[in-house]
Amino acid sequence: MNESQSNSFLAEQPVGALMRKFSLPCILSLLVGALYNIVDQLFIANASYLGSYGNAANSVVFPLTVIALAIATMIGDGCCAYVSIRLGAGEQEQAHRSVGNAIVLTLIVSVVLTAVYLIFMDPILTAFGATVNAETFALSREYCFWIALGIPFYMFGQAMNPIIRADGNPKFAMVSTLAGAVINIILDPILIFGLGWGVRGAAVATVLSQAVGACWILKFLTGPKTILKLRKENLKVERNIILPVLGLGISSFVMLSTESLLSISFSSSLARYGGDIAVGAMTVITSVSQLCTMPIQGICQGGQPVMSFNFGAGKKPRVKEAFRFQLTLCFGYTTLFWLLMMLVPGVVAGIFTSDAALIEYTTWAMRIYMAGILAMGVQIACQQSFMALGQAKVSLLLACLRKIILLIPLIFILPCFTADKCLGVFLAEPVSDILAATITAITFFSRFDKILDKGAGKV
Repeated sequence: MNESQSNSFLAEQPVGALMRKFSLPCILSLLVGALYNIVDQLFIANASYLGSYGNAANSVVFPLTVIALAIATMIGDGCCAYVSIRLGAGEQEQAHRSVGNAIVLTLIVSVVLTAVYLIFMDPILTAFGATVNAETFALSREYCFWIALGIPFYMFGQAMNPIIRADGNPKFAMVSTLAGAVINIILDPILIFGLGWGVRGAAVATVLSQAVGACWILKFLTGPKTILKLRKENLKVERNIILPVLGLGISSFVMLSTESLLSISFSSSLARYGGDIAVGAMTVITSVSQLCTMPIQGICQGGQPVMSFNFGAGKKPRVKEAFRFQLTLCFGYTTLFWLLMMLVPGVVAGIFTSDAALIEYTTWAMRIYMAGILAMGVQIACQQSFMALGQAKVSLLLACLRKIILLIPLIFILPCFTADKCLGVFLAEPVSDILAATITAITFFSRFDKILDKGAGKV
């Protein structure tokens, strides 16, 4: 077999080259995905006849998309790890069946989610704050209707991209994401301004781009270039396959689904103690922090098929080499990012706002918030490696550790011990970063060799 027909190259080519080959497309895909969300907001913001109501509608509906993304990522990331381990172990039939399981489950969940969004649209939008005024509610309802119709396309694309990486085609996964973003960018001005559809135009543009991406992925999965070819006999959900897949992906679900809860915790505390300027600074800091988290997430997503395949194949030295490469890249990047935040936070803040008072406040806040961010590279590299090695329970626990167990409680606890309450809120981030990284690293290095010795048969 050649490379397009077999993943054996994952056990043969130099590990460093493989990590670069898989990680770079993942990083670009994540950055493009972020652009995907920004595009609608920019075009809606420039539609003067919508005023501020358009972006408010977008913000109200966004959590519904996050829920869909979290579920799709759970299925996709879990299947990616499971497939890679099974392929490495030479169990191609199990790998094929898991892909069929993932596709059917994704379609079932996405259709149910669409029905829930459409049937309970009004109470859902009310719960997310759409009733501030009648105009916001009307636009939110219109935007939500079309976005809900596109949920099956969106979830299918998000769930299948990790699986395509496991198939050995990270570039195709990147191109499918890029194609969707380009189509969205082209359609937005046509539908929003040209046809005068406003937020409906933005939503329809998003759905159409997602539909094209889903069709392209489906064509790939049924075409000659994939080893994980979609088979009719595998299109059923099997308990003994789907439960391990979901177990491996649950940590990804937790990491994504808790973002909204984390944002609410920060915003509510800062609004109480520091007012609008503190909340504004947090908005800027959140945008900046994505420039740190996305690349290290991309590195780990790219490293997962390499690590999992070699783990399944029993090639322990290559697994260790892949992990060292991943850890070095993640820690090296977060260290450089930390230096940038400590040295010139004001310059970075100035990219996101021109308000002098906000820049000054953000400069102070960012140095505190980012003080422990270099440790995040260690925490994510180790936690994601547990997933790649089929350690679902440990991966889930460590995914909960930083945000749920440490960060969110600290946001409310630390202000009780600082004279400046906002200082306490911002301090919660570096304290949780350092504690989570320390605990995760100790856990990983104490178990790493034992996991490799037990092998994939125990997954």
